[in-house]
Amino acid sequence: GDSVDQLCWHPSNPDLFVTASGDKTIRIWDVRTTKCIATVNTKGENINICWSPDGQTIAVGNKDDVVTFIDAKTHRSKAEEQFKFEVNEISWNNDNNMFFLTNGNGCINILSYPELKPVQSINAHPSNCICIKFDPMGKYFATGSADALVSLWDVDELVCVRCFSRLDWPVRTLSFSHDGKMLASASEDHFIDIAEVETGDKLWEVQCESPTFTVAWHPKRPLLAFACDDKDGKYDSSREAGTVKLFGLPNDS
Repeated sequence: GDSVDQLCWHPSNPDLFVTASGDKTIRIWDVRTTKCIATVNTKGENINICWSPDGQTIAVGNKDDVVTFIDAKTHRSKAEEQFKFEVNEISWNNDNNMFFLTNGNGCINILSYPELKPVQSINAHPSNCICIKFDPMGKYFATGSADALVSLWDVDELVCVRCFSRLDWPVRTLSFSHDGKMLASASEDHFIDIAEVETGDKLWEVQCESPTFTVAWHPKRPLLAFACDDKDGKYDSSREAGTVKLFGLPNDS
C-alpha cells in the first residue's frame, strides 16, 4: 500500500522473504506462489527489517525509532523497544544472542537477546552511523557512516580492526561476500568499492552512472548484485529506471 523500504530473506528457507513498508505492515512472501502469505500490522511506518539467524523472529524498525520483535510463526509481537535516538540499520549477530543497531549519533548499540538489556554502546563514528552487516564467518561486522568511512570490527573483542576510506559520500550500503573475504561498499560516489577484508586493499572498483542504494553478494558465488538511482531518460529524465545490475559475470573485465 506504500513504499517498500527494505526486505530480507529467511536465513535458511530460500523460498521466504519479508518486506517492510510505509503502509504500517510487514508482509511475508513465498516465492513459489508469488503471494503474500502473512501480513502483520505494526504501529508505525516501517523503514528497516531483519530476520534472526535462527529464523524464529523478525525485527522491524519504524520512523518513530521503535523496534518491534515479531514471532515469525505466530506473527504476534513478542517485544517492543522505543529508542531515544535515530535508529538506522538493525541486525542480530550470527550467534543470535545479541542485537545490534546503528544510530544517528554515530554509535553502535548492542543489546542482549532475547532479554534486550543494554550490553554496550560503541562510539564508532563522529557522524551518523548508517548501515551494519555481519560477515558470514562470524568473525567481523562492518559499519558505514555519513563520514564516508567503513569500519571493520572484531565481533569478539568489539574493537575496530581497520577502516576503508575510498568513498567520499555517506556510506549507504554494505555486503560481505559468501566466504567473508571481500567487502563491497557504496554511496553517492559513482563507483562501488570492493575491498579485501584482511588487508583493506582495493580489489576492484565497479563503475556506476549514479548513486548506489543497495549492494548484495550472491550467497555462494563471487557475484555482486546492485541497484542504482538510474533514470529512464527516454521519455522522462526524472523517472526511475528500477534496474538491478550484476558484477562478476565471466565477461566482466
